[in-house]
Amino acid sequence: MNYDVVIIGAGAAGLMCAIEAGKRGRSVLLLEHNAKIGEKIRISGGGRCNFTNLRADHANYLSANEHFCKSALARYPTGEFIALVEKHGIAYHEKTLGQLFCNESARQIIDMLLKECTEAGVTIETECAVQEVRRGEKFELETAKGQFVSDSLVIATGGLSIPQLGATNFAYALAAQFGLNITPLRPGLVPLTFEAEDLRFFRSLSGVSLDAVVRCKGAEFREQILFTHRGLSGPAILQISSYWREGEAIILNALPDIDALDFLTSNHQTGREIVAVLDRYLPHRFVRGWFERSGGSRPMNRYSKKELDQIARSLHAWELVPTGTEGFGKAEVTTGGIDTDELSSKTMEAKKVAGLFFVGECVDVTGWLGGYNFQWAWASGWVAGQFA
Repeated sequence: MNYDVVIIGAGAAGLMCAIEAGKRGRSVLLLEHNAKIGEKIRISGGGRCNFTNLRADHANYLSANEHFCKSALARYPTGEFIALVEKHGIAYHEKTLGQLFCNESARQIIDMLLKECTEAGVTIETECAVQEVRRGEKFELETAKGQFVSDSLVIATGGLSIPQLGATNFAYALAAQFGLNITPLRPGLVPLTFEAEDLRFFRSLSGVSLDAVVRCKGAEFREQILFTHRGLSGPAILQISSYWREGEAIILNALPDIDALDFLTSNHQTGREIVAVLDRYLPHRFVRGWFERSGGSRPMNRYSKKELDQIARSLHAWELVPTGTEGFGKAEVTTGGIDTDELSSKTMEAKKVAGLFFVGECVDVTGWLGGYNFQWAWASGWVAGQFA
């Protein structure tokens, strides 16, 4: 069968692209190899879908070309998707740091997109894996449901993250087939792992969370960190993981709101245990475990000023060197991807291959945690939908 546009991948970016191309009167076929569409939408935000962020700006994205995402984000800003959500009567709320969630269920976002697809005349085929793509005068696709031909082909199959939901390397293999460069792929927004000595400490604190500032290579995030039996997780760790590389240290400030030395010095003459003093600002299990690692807690007046200075410095600048990450199975996104030098920022079309578009996570644009990656999916899909 012949279509004006075939889109491979019925996730956030693919659905948005299909809607927009359909609105332009194009005949659109949307292919999904899973039995259901929008699986990453369904599980996102604890099932309530953190569908965008009020603060979304190009500065919230990682890419070899930091300017590439500017055009799409400017042409389809956060307010446009919020307007779509409101048009469909979906109640939502801001949680923290500009993050917007559905009040009820992520399924509402999927249903909204499906309804928009229906109104735009989009044909959707699920359980339809693409086995081969050829290009002559048009794009020819061999699939599990037969052959399809199209003028334009949009790749919206995402990255390698969460393979249990069907993630594959399809986008990267196809890009390579057509001679496009791919930047190194890494797990992003992912928990970090550590060597045995650190890991024993973290396991003893499993379940404890801490409000902290985490830094690496000039990037800095203040959110919760979570100690687990596998290492460190929580929003601040997931954020910094996208910047971290093997062999590098991360710096953790466990007391971002106070001057630890001033606080300890002001309590120096008391007979209280240092653990009891620091309990005012830090979780008890963390403080107790911290001092058990270095010989145990003593009364405040039994510490020298030099020792208090060392304790304060270590709490403000706790240096840790991760051994790795928990990999793509636990990563929320894939960093790296289709080299942005290969694509038009205005259209998302490959410069070398007329009619071939790449959108969403498979492109070398990775957002922060908190709805930014969905906003990139909506924006890049919308842009491609204006031209495919």
